[in-house]
This record gives sequence, C-alpha cells and structure tokens, in this order.
Amino acid sequence: MEGRILNNDQNNQDQSDKKDQAPKPNPSTTEPRGNRLVQKQRKSFSKHVIGGVIGILVILLVIIGVMGYRYFDNATQPYNKNDNQVVQVEIPYGANSKRIAEILQSKHIIKSGFVFDYWTKAHSLSNFHAGYYQLKPSMSLAQVAKALNKGGSSEPVQSSTGRVLIVEGSQIKTIATTIQKQTDFTSKEFLALMKDETFIKSLAKKYPQLLGSAMKAKKVRYRLEGYLFPATYRADKKTTLKQLVTQMVAKTDDELQPYYAQIKKSKMSVQEIMTLASLVEREGSTTKDRRIIAGVFLNRLDAKWRLDSDISVFYAINSTKSTLTNKDLQTKSPYNLRLYLGYGPGPFNSPSLISIKAVLDPAQRSKDYMYFVADLKTGKVYYAKTAAGHAANIQKTAKHNDEASN
Repeated sequence: MEGRILNNDQNNQDQSDKKDQAPKPNPSTTEPRGNRLVQKQRKSFSKHVIGGVIGILVILLVIIGVMGYRYFDNATQPYNKNDNQVVQVEIPYGANSKRIAEILQSKHIIKSGFVFDYWTKAHSLSNFHAGYYQLKPSMSLAQVAKALNKGGSSEPVQSSTGRVLIVEGSQIKTIATTIQKQTDFTSKEFLALMKDETFIKSLAKKYPQLLGSAMKAKKVRYRLEGYLFPATYRADKKTTLKQLVTQMVAKTDDELQPYYAQIKKSKMSVQEIMTLASLVEREGSTTKDRRIIAGVFLNRLDAKWRLDSDISVFYAINSTKSTLTNKDLQTKSPYNLRLYLGYGPGPFNSPSLISIKAVLDPAQRSKDYMYFVADLKTGKVYYAKTAAGHAANIQKTAKHNDEASN
C-alpha cells in the first residue's frame, strides 16, 4: 500500500512537470483573422494620407516658390518701361531704406517697396543720399539704386526744358498749381519756398526798393504775394525752383524801376501801391475803368472809409467761390477790407503793370466818386458820389442782369 502511494505521487509529479513544460499559446496565432486584416488596412490608409499630405505640401511649396519668384522678378523690372516722363522725387534727410522704398513706390517709380528694400540690401546698395532726384518709371531697380547712391541735388530742379506762364491777377496758391502743371516742381515745394524766410530775406537784400516795405508788413499770408510778376518765364533743364522764383521777383523790380521815384512822391509804400493795384486788377477790365476805380479807392482812403472790396473778402476766406454770404463778409481777417480800414496786410494777387500805373495815375478823382458797381453781363462799370446814387446803380445792374437771364 505504501509503495502504491509513492507511485501515484510520482505520476502526479510527472504530469505536473509535463504541464509546466508544455508551450504557451501565442496570442497572434489565436487572434481572429478579421482583426489582423483591419489593422493592416488602417496602417495602409495612414501611410496613404501622410503621403498625400506631404505631396500636397510639396506642390504648394513649389507653387508658392514659383509665384514668389515671378513676383520678385516682375518687381525688379521697370514700373513702366515705356514711360520716360521725369518725376522729381525728394528723399528727406534721415530716411532709411524702407522709407525710401515707400516714397519710390508712392511716386510710381518702382513696383514694390518691399522688393526694392530687400534687393538693394542683398546687393549692398542701400547707402542712399538725401536730395532731389530726377527719376523715370522706365528705370530698372538697378538704375534707380545707382542714381540714389550717386546723390541728388540740394534743391528742386526743372528736369525738362519748358516755359512757365503766370497770368495777371494770379494768387500765389494759383501760381503753385501753375508751377506743378508746367514744370517738374510740385505745388507743395513751391508753397514751402513761399514760407522760407531765409530765402525771402535774401531776395529782400537783393531787391531792397521792391521788398523793403513788404518785409515790414505784419500778418501777411505770403510775403511775396503780389511780387511774382505776371509774365512768361523760361525754365531750363537745370533751373532750380529758387532761380525760377527769383526771375519773377527780378521781373517785378525791373518793371517798377521807372516808377520808384513816383512811388516815393505818392507817400505810399510799394506794399500799399501793390495792394491797391491787386484790387484794381480784379475790379476793372479796361485801362480806363482801372484808373477810375483806383481813384475811387484813393478817395475812400482819404475820407477814412473802408475800401469795401469783395476781392479782399474772397482772399480773407481763401476761396474762389462765385458769391459771398453775410457770414463771409464778417470774417475776422486783417485781409477783410469790408470789415477793417486801410490797405490790409498786403497784395491779394500779382497785378499787371497797367493796374500799377492806374494807381500811380488815377483818373477823374475830381468827380469825387466814392462808389462803383459793375454790370456782370455787359462789363460796364457805374460810378456814384453818394450812397443813394450807388443804390440806384445797383438796382439798374440787377435789372439788366434779370432781363438778360430771361
């Protein structure tokens, strides 16, 4: 019985050892076939998606690269290869390459300020100088950069041969427009020069008889108003703006040379003569009427009356509109001679020699005319000694105008 038990224990032990030695099942061999197929499909799809995304990104990068190259290449070409018109460009002191690029783009000299800034830095061509440059839209980036490296002029220069016509009765602001239309100078440059006290003082030193009283005037809008003589001026290729303006002042001085002695005897200053002449210029159209109107103004001044010229009001409100309102007439400006006594600060425009001579040699002062009104339809001017006579003339001209309009 004891030996039988031993045999059973041994058998049990052997069987246990066999179990321990038996191979363990492999999960991969036991996993269902359908699950393995799904995982393979997922891996394959992921690879395709990633590959597709990478492909799209590569294509986009190629497209962006091609478009960027074309844009950059196009931006390095002239703004307009067929446009050879000269454009004067001012590069201010202290402007960096980015600011210069913006100025050139705004002037339509280059296509892209960004590309110009990058291109010039890449080619070590960004050491630009301040000044005035004569550039063309037909110039390439290399040509523009070369010009800026070379340096410009310290003053605006008329780059093309031309002529400038200043019309009689022109104000400085209208002359500015004329300058811009007929030359390469801008109206902004011209108006800035009209405020340049250093330049104006240099002219006064050169032409003391002409500008002496103008320099003493107070509250003037433009000190050279009235002293830019109406005439045609030549603006050569290398004429500067200062030279052009100096021509105009010199012409005024030349025209007045024969009359300085007479002006001195009149006990009026040149500034006062030019102021009255500028009013006469716009109030009368014929030599005869200008002389009589000049007499009316002188009569009013002698009587301590206001000159009451609408021309002065238009200048005071700085407007070219055709009619004035009651509010306009009350404008508190020293130029408003409907509101204040005297001549005002100075001239209202550039008068012709005819108007200047009319003030120096007025007509019919003995008739004591104190009023005048012009018929806008016929141009005829009616004069009166009294306010009642003036009112009748106004009614007469108003009736003529109404009849003409009907």
